[in-house]
Amino acid sequence: MAAEKKEKQTSRLGEFFTGVRAEFQRISWPDRVSVGRQTTAVVCVSVITGALIALLDYAFELGMNFLFTL
Repeated sequence: MAAEKKEKQTSRLGEFFTGVRAEFQRISWPDRVSVGRQTTAVVCVSVITGALIALLDYAFELGMNFLFTL
């Protein structure tokens, strides 16, 4: 009984990985140039967002310091 259960689990696991492999073959992977452009865009947007957050933080700090010195 235990051998049948183990065999059934092994069979299901094999079917799972067969399905995963089939799905990976159906994926349309981006080309190298596209990945480079998208990576550059993400880095640029991240730097701009970080600079904006730093600027806002600095402005809020100045504002709070001004209010506390009143």
